[in-house]
Amino acid sequence: MFKSSPIETIRFENHSFYLKRDDLLHPDFSGNKARKFYYFLENDFPDISKIISYGSAQSNAMYSLSVLAKMRGWEFEYFVDHVADYLRDNPHGNYKAALENGMQIHVGRGVLSSTKNVLYIEEGGRQKEAEYGIRLLAQEIIDWQKENNIKELNIFLPSGTGTTALFLQKAFVGERTPRPTVYTCPCVGDSEYLKKQFLELEEDEKYHPTILSLEKKHHFGKLYRENYKIWLKLQQQTGVVFDLLYDPLGWRTLLAHPEVLTKPILYIHQGGVLGNESMLPRYERKYKM
Repeated sequence: MFKSSPIETIRFENHSFYLKRDDLLHPDFSGNKARKFYYFLENDFPDISKIISYGSAQSNAMYSLSVLAKMRGWEFEYFVDHVADYLRDNPHGNYKAALENGMQIHVGRGVLSSTKNVLYIEEGGRQKEAEYGIRLLAQEIIDWQKENNIKELNIFLPSGTGTTALFLQKAFVGERTPRPTVYTCPCVGDSEYLKKQFLELEEDEKYHPTILSLEKKHHFGKLYRENYKIWLKLQQQTGVVFDLLYDPLGWRTLLAHPEVLTKPILYIHQGGVLGNESMLPRYERKYKM
């Protein structure tokens, strides 16, 4: 459905990086969520008429599923633990866009009385079907490597559920030597939590990516001055707008591990910038710089 995403060369903090622009895959259906849900877009599901999923009220996955449902002509029901009063009264970001795509939102997990005609998607798209689209991403990278005669390559991307990083590394196992090494960092929970996420999808650790982390504990969704500063720097130095939730921690972690930078490195831009509409005003209010 979509073409291969471009790879650009950028310079940040006196280092040169390759940048895989998965944020440019498609105007509405892009980033790692498009890769994760590509299986459901490309294959036939004659009995399906509805998608059901759950997560937070500003989730990137929620928005992408609303786009998928709209493209397929399916209903979309989404369950959240709560919706903040301000968000309900002033819809914006992923929440607003998903509602405009026809999402029906419910507070509470709910009980499925019947799974007939229903496609149930795990939070964040953490399921085996995600491997289908991520293998296509891996093949794009392999083809680009060959075309540009890049012998060695390190790949970095920040993780929520870790699904993309896991299936990406798995796709490279068995490739010619030296194969790319995938590095990631936990943005939700710590390294142990991320390792558990890997194991739920793949027990064989030879397929697992390498986890990097910072010494200081990071709380998901909390506003950190360091995250805002590096996000602003990225935009100033590269001209590229990154996601405010995952990418700042990703870049901070990557730069804190210079041993990874000894080989050419490809950073994967996984999209999610629509979520900045809700995050940026919070940062601007807290840290007026």
